[in-house]
Amino acid sequence: MIASILYQMKKRRLGLGLKQKDMYMRIGLSRQQYQQLESKGNPRLNTLELIAQGLNSELMLIPKEKAQAVKELLEKPEKQASEKGSVSGEQSKSLDEDPWQDLLEVDHEE
Repeated sequence: MIASILYQMKKRRLGLGLKQKDMYMRIGLSRQQYQQLESKGNPRLNTLELIAQGLNSELMLIPKEKAQAVKELLEKPEKQASEKGSVSGEQSKSLDEDPWQDLLEVDHEE
């Protein structure tokens, strides 16, 4: 699990075009500190929150039953999502503004 989070941190950093040394200005960790966390560290929750902030991201818990839907949404290119023919323009706009809508709702079945 922690390896997955560390991999996602690195992927996000690279996606933003940032180097490890850039994290000092963003979150106050030296290149060496950040490198150690990214490669094999066991960061504290508050450190993860700082890193997420520095990477313009957020930490969140996602229910297992919704995890696949979230992964698919995040992996889908934005262009493909906006060109989807089965979604009306109004619904598409709503999803573009809030891509998380309906994903974290709890199903109430009794």
